[in-house]
Amino acid sequence: MSPTATKRPAPPDPSHFRHSYAKDKTLLVRRLSRMEGQVRGIARMIEREEYCVDILQQTAALRAAVDSLSILILEDHVSGCVRTAAERGNADEYVDEVIDVVRRTLGRPVRATARST
Repeated sequence: MSPTATKRPAPPDPSHFRHSYAKDKTLLVRRLSRMEGQVRGIARMIEREEYCVDILQQTAALRAAVDSLSILILEDHVSGCVRTAAERGNADEYVDEVIDVVRRTLGRPVRATARST
């Protein structure tokens, strides 16, 4: 190999796969930036002592934005990461993990034990 030739990177480890949301990363970061703007706007409303109900409406909009982002990531995770894990025979741990995070999101307790196979 000549000194000016570039070395090719090693092939990716087949036991690891890319997170499914990677294809939507730009969209997700853009949504997060808008949420940051919403948070700053709510802070300004509080500093200006604006009407409580108006602030509550903005916090509801922020919560809806966070929920929407969460759904997008969950959909990508299930359709990508969980599907890939299932193809590799590792679905159970991923399914249990998704169920637990959804339970926490809904304010329900996480199961004490994982499902038995």
